[in-house]
Amino acid sequence: MGKKAAKSTRKFAASGQLKKTIQARRKFRDIKKKAEKRKGGKGKGREEREDDDASEEDEDEVEETSGKFKGMSVDDFLGGGFMQGGSDDEGSEDGEQAISEDEDEDEEGSAYGDDDASFADVDDLEDEGEAHLMELSKLAEKDPEFYKYLQENDRELLEFKTKDARGGDDDEDEEEEEEEAMEEDKTPVLTKEILQQWQKALLDHRSLKALRKMLIAFRSAVHTNEDDQVLAWRIDSSSVYNKLVTTALRYTPVVLAHHCPFRSLPNGKFKAPTQTNKWKTLQKLILSYFHNVLHLMGQISDNDMLRLAFTETAKLVPYVTGSRKTVKVYLKTCLSYWSTAEDSVRIAAFLSVRRLAGATDESVLDLVLKNTYLTLVRSCKSTSAHTLPAINLMKNSASELYCADHAASYQHAFGYIRQLAIHLRNSMKTKTKEAYKQVYNWQYVHCVDFWALVIARACDKQTLIERGGQESELKALIYPLVQVALGAARLIRNARSFPFHLHIVRSVLHLTRHTQTYVPLAPYLLPVLTSTLSASSKPKPSTLRPLDFETHIRAPQQYLKTRVYNEGLAEESAFLLAEYLASPPVQGSIGFPEIVVPIVLLLRKAIKGAKGAQGKLAKAKEAGIAKGLVDRVEESARWLEQKRAGVPFAPGKLGEVERWEDGLKVADSPLARYVKVQRKAREKRRKLVEKARDGEDEILED
Repeated sequence: MGKKAAKSTRKFAASGQLKKTIQARRKFRDIKKKAEKRKGGKGKGREEREDDDASEEDEDEVEETSGKFKGMSVDDFLGGGFMQGGSDDEGSEDGEQAISEDEDEDEEGSAYGDDDASFADVDDLEDEGEAHLMELSKLAEKDPEFYKYLQENDRELLEFKTKDARGGDDDEDEEEEEEEAMEEDKTPVLTKEILQQWQKALLDHRSLKALRKMLIAFRSAVHTNEDDQVLAWRIDSSSVYNKLVTTALRYTPVVLAHHCPFRSLPNGKFKAPTQTNKWKTLQKLILSYFHNVLHLMGQISDNDMLRLAFTETAKLVPYVTGSRKTVKVYLKTCLSYWSTAEDSVRIAAFLSVRRLAGATDESVLDLVLKNTYLTLVRSCKSTSAHTLPAINLMKNSASELYCADHAASYQHAFGYIRQLAIHLRNSMKTKTKEAYKQVYNWQYVHCVDFWALVIARACDKQTLIERGGQESELKALIYPLVQVALGAARLIRNARSFPFHLHIVRSVLHLTRHTQTYVPLAPYLLPVLTSTLSASSKPKPSTLRPLDFETHIRAPQQYLKTRVYNEGLAEESAFLLAEYLASPPVQGSIGFPEIVVPIVLLLRKAIKGAKGAQGKLAKAKEAGIAKGLVDRVEESARWLEQKRAGVPFAPGKLGEVERWEDGLKVADSPLARYVKVQRKAREKRRKLVEKARDGEDEILED
């Protein structure tokens, strides 16, 4: 019996039909129990009487037993449940153990076997014959009197043998040949013809049966060449493999949308499919398929296939949001490719993350926002000319994600900006080299810039119109972010940390331009510009390349007090000061001529001092840059004075002032035109530098 059971187990495990076999056995067992109930009314009473008389002597028990079975046929006896009475019956214990094992296998088994009823009933009949033979072998010990009766009246029953016992040694060769054939044929080969049949069924009828078979084959394709996997299909052709993968990716969302549609809401979010019986049946299959796709993405490196995988899995997101484990694994995979892959794959991965953030479950959105920010922070730990474009792409895409739901984003933004403030406070209190490193690093710079991008996008005029004039919840974070940023710029004031200051000012300038908020940035730019014009310092000539301020937050030691570094600082700070003064909150103010008076005076004084520096041409370039900026600022001040010359209201009429400022075209000012020309020249030079970095034959001109 044990040998037969082991053989049966091997057969069903190899054919992948375990679950259906278990279900058929359970069904057969239930039918058998019902038949026993119909037959065994008398047998039940007989069992009770036997239990009551268990304390009597052996002779009386034998007499009772033999008398009791007089006039009973063999069928009545076997149907009466006599052999099930003893509590020490090993067969009943084995049966209970088998049932518990079946239940465990049913829970852990595959969900794919519904079409393969095949030979489960035959196996059950064979098992029943073996159990009957076991019971007869124990009958001589339990009831010798009745065993003697059967020897005299029904010897054929005692000589009952199972199929295996009757066959004996003659069937051993056949069994071995059968096992060898099953080993060879247990894994069928997937062909193009079979795949085309599935495709036709999926397209014409949206067949769930074909979908199930295709996803089983897809799992076999994903886990090919893995030793610990039992595969239902063998795929020998690379073309069939590719066709199967693309078919599964493209067709699965179509079939699911037909059978279990989800609902899209007007705000762009979605609701998961309703809990119908069909959806409950398909849910485990879809989760298994989803995990198989994620497993596949970890094995392939083809960018086209990765883009396809992200595009198609994004369509299945509404079907998996009910499984938190699946959501976490999928989000981790998407963010991993978003932070490391090629640009087109990054974008596809981000679109999948954005689709995941469209769930109506707020906990899923919180999970997406938190992990997206942490992935961004980890990715920008070091910045170079090669990694900066990817980091900028990540910041821009993540800011779009945070602007999808302003209320939910506010909680995260508030906590992370507060974290930046805590780092700044600790550095200001401790004033040690290690404490300063908590602020003067690339992660801090990119975090400030990222939150400036988020708030600028959330409080932009276009966003305000889209929200129907309702102000964003993130607007309240403008002040704390500006305070943290400017506090970091004030922490260390020396020539080596000026690149860090310029990064911070650039982020705050972007924020002020889009939020129409006035922030006094001139006090943070003028010291940098005037330091390059100082008469007390004489820059030394150097053959170093110009410093790239976009990829540095701290000037290398060899650049200090060199002419190339001095000229770079003057050019960068003058451009940022011009951008600041040409921005709408400053240039668009009716008081612009008065705002620029102290700036012009300070710059003229610095230019005059630079002319008296040692050597006539020592700081000619820096002075020329500053003088050009002053001339444009004074010209813009005169332009604005002409515009406001005929206003009929006093400065105290704030409503009239705001209306006048709204109607002013800042882009027409001389300073704005100057900044536009400078921006084009810088962009042209940046492209030339990139071409030279990539090895192309380009000549860099001054």
